[in-house]
Amino acid sequence: NRWLYGIFIAIDANFRLARKNVSSDKVDPGLSNGWSYFVEEKGYKTFLNEVGQQPQEKSTCASHDAVNLAETKNSRGLAATGAGTVDCSRHNFKRPCAVGDLQKGEKYVNMDYLFCSTMQYAKDLIVFNVSYDIACQWSKNIQERMLKYPDHIRFNCADKSMTFLVPKFHLPTHISACQITYSHNLIRGMGRTDGEAPERGWANINPVATSTREMGPGARRDTLDDHFGDFNWKKVTNMGVSLLRKLKVAMPERERHQHDFREFNDTLIAERPEEVSQWRIAVEEWEADMSVTNPFGATTATMTQASVRLSLSQKYTTQKEADDLKHGVDHSLHSEISPTVLISTGIAIEEEQNRLKRDISALGAHSTDLQHSKIQDRTNALKHKIEQWSQVQLLYMPSASRIRTTRDSSAGAFEEKAHNINLFLPSELKEHTPDAVCDERLCRFEWELRRGQSFDALDDLRRHLLLRTHLYKFKHINIRGQRANTRASAVIGNVERNVLEAADRYRRARNALKNLHETLGEHDWLEVFPILEQAHIRGMSEGEAGQSEGNRTLSWIWKARGVSATGDVLTDALRIEWCKARARANRWTEEVQLLLEEMRRVREFLSWHAAWWDEQADRRVNLLAAEAEGIKGYARRQAALRRRIQHAFTKMWSGFVVSATTATATATETSTSPMLSPV
Repeated sequence: NRWLYGIFIAIDANFRLARKNVSSDKVDPGLSNGWSYFVEEKGYKTFLNEVGQQPQEKSTCASHDAVNLAETKNSRGLAATGAGTVDCSRHNFKRPCAVGDLQKGEKYVNMDYLFCSTMQYAKDLIVFNVSYDIACQWSKNIQERMLKYPDHIRFNCADKSMTFLVPKFHLPTHISACQITYSHNLIRGMGRTDGEAPERGWANINPVATSTREMGPGARRDTLDDHFGDFNWKKVTNMGVSLLRKLKVAMPERERHQHDFREFNDTLIAERPEEVSQWRIAVEEWEADMSVTNPFGATTATMTQASVRLSLSQKYTTQKEADDLKHGVDHSLHSEISPTVLISTGIAIEEEQNRLKRDISALGAHSTDLQHSKIQDRTNALKHKIEQWSQVQLLYMPSASRIRTTRDSSAGAFEEKAHNINLFLPSELKEHTPDAVCDERLCRFEWELRRGQSFDALDDLRRHLLLRTHLYKFKHINIRGQRANTRASAVIGNVERNVLEAADRYRRARNALKNLHETLGEHDWLEVFPILEQAHIRGMSEGEAGQSEGNRTLSWIWKARGVSATGDVLTDALRIEWCKARARANRWTEEVQLLLEEMRRVREFLSWHAAWWDEQADRRVNLLAAEAEGIKGYARRQAALRRRIQHAFTKMWSGFVVSATTATATATETSTSPMLSPV
C-alpha cells in the first residue's frame, strides 16, 4: 500500500499576479524572506542568473503556449509577469517555499526551482504524483535538468517513484496519446484527484491582484504570504467537513461502479473469457510499468475522408503514376489536376451545393435584400467553380459531357440553378445512362473517398447527438424563464440541423457506394454501412419509441466505427470500455481508502501540532515575567485550539469512518475480481 503514503503535487502559473516595475528589494525588503510561501528572493534570482539562459525546446504535443511562448511573454513595465506555484493537489494547500515570480513566461527553469524548493520538505517520501498542465513536455528531461542544478536545490528523481499527470480540465486539449498516458482517471493510485488545485487557489487570490501589482517587491510578497496563510488555515479548520463530504459521495459511488464493472465483466467473461484474461494481464502490466503498450489506446486506425485523400495521393499520384511514367504511360490528362484531385474536388463541390441548398431553404418569406445578396454571391461563385471543374472533367470522363449536353438541350432556355446542377461523378453516370463508360480507376478513387466520407459523417452524427443530449439535460436542469428557454431552443435547433445534415451526408455517400459496388466487385460493404433510418438517429442512452430503460436497444451507429473490419473494431471498443470501467471502479475504491487515510493523518497531525505548541511555551528563556507569561499563554491557547479541532473532527467522523472501514474490509474479502481489491 505504498501508494497511500505518496504526495500529490500540482504545478501552475498565474499571470494575473503581475507586479509593476516600481521600488526595489533594497528600498522595500520583505519581512518573511523565504520563511513562508514565497521562495527566498536572493537565492532564487542567483539561480536564474546562473542557469536561466538554457534554451527551452518546443512542444511536441499540442501547441501549448506555456511552452512555445515561454520566452516571448510581454514584460514591458513589469518586474514580474506573474507567479508560479506548487500546491497540494489533494487539499489545495499552498506548500512552503513554493511560490515565486516569473520574469517572462512559464519557463521550465522557474518552475523547476519552485518544485525543487518545496520538495526539500518532502525528501523522505518515495511516491510523488506530480500534476502540471504541460507535464507531457516538462517531465521529458527533468532528471537531466536536475543534475545541472546546484546541490542545495537539486532534487534526485532517480530514487523516487515519479508519476506525471495532466489536470483533468486541461487534458482534453492534449493529443490523444497524452490523454491516455497522463490521465488521473486511468492511472493507478490516483483516487478521484483532479489536479486542478492551483486553479481554485488562484480564484481565491485573484481579487487582490489589482492591489499587489502596484506594490513594491517586499510588501507584495508579504501581502500574498498573508493571504496564502489565511487560505491554508481556513482549509485546516474546514478539513472535517470537507473530508466527510467527499467520503459521503465516494462510498455509494464506489459500490455503484464496482457493481457496474462486475456485471460488465461477468458478461464479457461468459462470451470471450480468453480475451478478457488478456486484457487483464495487459492492464496490470501497464499499471506496473507505464512504458509498455497502453491498453487504453485504440489499435485499429480510424478512417476519415482526409486520411483517404492523403492515402490516395501517396499511393496513386506518387507511386503508381511514377511507375506508369517509368514505362511511358501517363494517365494524367491535365497538367495540374490529376484523376484523384478531380474526384475529391467533385465531392467537395457536391458538399458545397448541399450547404447552399440548405441555406436557401432556410430563407424565410420576409428575408432581407442583404440575405438574398449573399446567397446570390455564393451561387455565382459556385456556378463558376462548377464550370471550371466540368471543363477538366471532359478530359477524364467524356461520357459525362454527352449526358450533360443531352440534358441541356432538353431543358431549353431554362437555366439550372447552381445547387441543382448534376456533377455526374462516376457513381452517378449509370443512374442516368446505363451504358455509360467510366474509367475503373476513377470509380476506385470515388469508392475510397466515399468510404471515408461515410465514416466522417457517422463520426459527426454521433458527436452532434451527444451534444444534443447534453444540451437537453442542461436545459432541463438549469434553464428557467422564457428568454433563456428561447435562446436555449435556438441553440438546440442548430444542433438538430447539424444532426440532419450529417445523416443526409451519410446517406449520399452510401448511395454512391451502392452505385459503385457492382462495377468494382465490392460485396461486403453492406455490413460496414447499414441503411440509416430515421429511427436509428438517436442518442446513446435513448431507445426506440415505446422502449423503457430495462429493455432499450442501442442504435447501430453507436456500435459502428470508422474502420474496415467491424469485428476488430468491436473487440477494440470492448477492450477500451472494459479497461475504463475497471479504472472507474478502482479509482473510487482508492478514493475511499485515501480519504480514510487522510482522516487518520489529520487527527495525527493535529495531535502532533498541539504537542509542538506545548513545547514552544517554554522554549524562550531570559525573558521578562510579563513576556514569558504572554508567550506561554499564546502557545497553550494554540495547543488547546488544535486539540479542540481534533476532538470535533473525531466526533464528526466517528460513525462514517467505522462504516467505511468495515465496508472496505468486506469488499476486499468478498471480491472475486483482483481488479476491485485495493491496489
